[in-house]
Amino acid sequence: MNKKLNIWQLTPPQILVLGFAVIIFIGAGLLMLPFASATGQSMSFIDALFTSVSATCVTGLVVVDTGSAFTTFGQIVIVSLIQVGGLGFMTMATLVAFVFRKKITLKERLVLQEALNQGSMEGIVRLIRKVIIYSLTIEAVAAVIFTIRFSFDFGFTRGLYYGIWHAVSMFNNAGFDLFGTVDAPFVSLTGYVGDFVVNFVAIMLIILGGIGFIVIADMIDFKKTKKLSLHSKVVLSMSGLLLVVGALGIFIFEFTNIRTLGSLDFGSKILSSFFQSTAARTAGPNTIDIGALRQASQFLIVILMFIGASPGSTGGGIKTTTFTILISAIITMIRGKEDIVIYRYRLAKDRILKAITLSMMALFLVIIVTMVLSTTEDSSFIKILFEVTSAFGTVGLTMGLTPELTTLGKVLICLTMFAGRLGTITLAYALQPKQEKELFRYPEGKITIG
Repeated sequence: MNKKLNIWQLTPPQILVLGFAVIIFIGAGLLMLPFASATGQSMSFIDALFTSVSATCVTGLVVVDTGSAFTTFGQIVIVSLIQVGGLGFMTMATLVAFVFRKKITLKERLVLQEALNQGSMEGIVRLIRKVIIYSLTIEAVAAVIFTIRFSFDFGFTRGLYYGIWHAVSMFNNAGFDLFGTVDAPFVSLTGYVGDFVVNFVAIMLIILGGIGFIVIADMIDFKKTKKLSLHSKVVLSMSGLLLVVGALGIFIFEFTNIRTLGSLDFGSKILSSFFQSTAARTAGPNTIDIGALRQASQFLIVILMFIGASPGSTGGGIKTTTFTILISAIITMIRGKEDIVIYRYRLAKDRILKAITLSMMALFLVIIVTMVLSTTEDSSFIKILFEVTSAFGTVGLTMGLTPELTTLGKVLICLTMFAGRLGTITLAYALQPKQEKELFRYPEGKITIG
């Protein structure tokens, strides 16, 4: 007798993958409606799917200009997908449960634990409540500031719409914007390259969305606890280091490039360098032409995009904590030490193995997709590598390749964005058959290394 399939019989990784996939296809269906397109005609399925994947995976790579190709309805669908994808569909489902006073089951707590990359279920519902409150508060404050600023350019009504829309997009580290027109598509924030208010608010939104909700909660509770967790210390220190190194590198490489920083005054050079370094971590908007950057800057951004944001955040990449463990492992090995110690805490070996596994799987994914696209797309290697890494890191920066992708190229980039948002390990756990505990261990062997 066939048993009816129950979604809660699936493992937490499988529920996450299935949930995101369902949201993506619903979004694609809505974007294919004639009144979602500015032309009044249905968008092709592949373009609607690409846009939905990019929005749900909070990436920002676009095959059509968001500001000019979609109606207000289409733009609201996109920003809704960004909000759901950024906070996670389980977080949004929990919000509904809070509203209707529904009890959160054990299975739902397990899925939330997987979604937020937590080590245990302890305090998970309390953390979700904080995630919702902090996110909506930060977005609301930013929306007010953006509204005031954009009202000077577009009037109050449009300024309010732009303010709310871009506050959600920036906080969720999505590279979508509405500033493109039919005559000037894909302009992003290049019109605000020297605007301190827009740059500063955007930078703060990207950073807050990228460091993760656990760290935000830790920082807010600092007044009471007078201490930060090891996780928060690692995230804040590595995020700060990458931000400064990235900004310094872009500033040096592009200082004399007349097509990027060269034509700006000194203050705007510094502001643009910091903005692009911040955006490269998983956000996606740009104030300078990415295609006009020198290859040294482009490759630096590729590295920043691959590292990405932090665990439990709206961003992708291998994450700052993973990168910290890899660097610490190298330093430990060079110094001849046995244990990896960070801030006077010894790391467990399973954390180290997970960091290595995640990094290698991510590297293999980027390499394989880059190699395939190098044969299907008529473009330079750096453009393709940049595009693939941007997709994996759910960044959204592009050198102009996205609108030119073939159908196969769009499908591969969609899969890369999906893997980057959910995580390669989560996908692997979701796809593998049910594991059985091994009843024996093989004898230890030795391999010469180096």
